[in-house]
Amino acid sequence: MPVVVTLSGSPSARSRSQGLLNRAAQVLVQQGITVQPFTLSDFPAEALLYAQFDHPAITRLQDAIASADGLLVSTPVYKAAYSGALKVVLDLLPERALAHHVVLPLATGGSPAHMLAVDYALQPVLTALKARHVLGGIYATEKELTWEGDILQLSPEIDDRLHVALARFIAHLPNPGRIQLDPDTLHAQLRLGRVSL
Repeated sequence: MPVVVTLSGSPSARSRSQGLLNRAAQVLVQQGITVQPFTLSDFPAEALLYAQFDHPAITRLQDAIASADGLLVSTPVYKAAYSGALKVVLDLLPERALAHHVVLPLATGGSPAHMLAVDYALQPVLTALKARHVLGGIYATEKELTWEGDILQLSPEIDDRLHVALARFIAHLPNPGRIQLDPDTLHAQLRLGRVSL
């Protein structure tokens, strides 16, 4: 059974990037994948600011990632760059922390003008952590993600793109989990993700 860690780089529990990450995690759980969530609130500010690699909260993340097969990471985009707090967390991971992992980055911002922040800012950091495979990320604007009460509504286009990306993500996991037991579902997901085996 594959295990995936989710890491939110938003300081707010009710942010669009957190909501997008939650939606992605729901899809993975529906496919029989175990998800271990982490948010910035899991880490004391002092541990982050003073780079306390051996702080229990930091070692929990390090251990979870070490035993996981994949990573979903989400971030809001501020001033054409991903969250600085997320960078601090990523800096506390070992150099080869993602060597056996597939990674899917998710990002949200106020304008389409910042969509390249994922490719030009976040992806190089994930690559520096030796990620086995970094998939093309999903970037969504405020207009494409709207809150209705406590539920984040995705535009049809973003919902479709998210499902395509997650199909690719699942296909790259070492053991894609329950989805492999249902050939019809597997073939449909692979077609949607444009993945050939």
